[in-house]
Amino acid sequence: MTGSTSSQQISFEKDAQLVDKLLKVLTREQSSLVISDVNAIESLMLEKSELLQLINITVKSRYAALAAKGFESNEIGMIAWLKSQNSPVINETWQSFQKTLNQAKEMNRLNGMIISKHFNRNQQLLNHLQGNADHADVYAKNGQAKPSSSSRASLIV
Repeated sequence: MTGSTSSQQISFEKDAQLVDKLLKVLTREQSSLVISDVNAIESLMLEKSELLQLINITVKSRYAALAAKGFESNEIGMIAWLKSQNSPVINETWQSFQKTLNQAKEMNRLNGMIISKHFNRNQQLLNHLQGNADHADVYAKNGQAKPSSSSRASLIV
C-alpha cells in the first residue's frame, strides 16, 4: 500500500514553481506591452501558453492524487486535505502559493487592460486613416451615445 501512496503524493510544489515562472513571464509581458515591443510580446505569449499547459497538467495530477486519497478532486478537496494534515507549515506554504497565484491573475488582468487600450488606440487610428474619424467615437465624453448624424449634408447635393 505504501507504493501506491508514494506514487500519489499530494503536492503543490510543482504548481508553485510554475506559477512563480508565470508571474515572471507576465511581468516581462507587461514591460513589453508598455513599450510596445511586439516581437517580445509574441515570444512571451508562447512561453505563457506553455506554462499554462504545464500548470494544467500539474493541477490535474494533484486532483488525481486527492481523489486517490478519498478527497474531492478540486480545490475544496485540497482545502479538506490541508485541514487533515494539521500542519502550519503546509498551510503557510499553501497560502503563499495562493497569494502568488492571485498576483499572477491580477497581472494577467492588467496586461489584458493594456492590450485592450492598445487595440482601441489602433482602431481609432485606423478609423482616422480610413476617413471614418467621425464614426470612431460612439460615445460622447459624458458616456452617452453620440447621435448618428450620418452625413446628411453629403446626401443633399
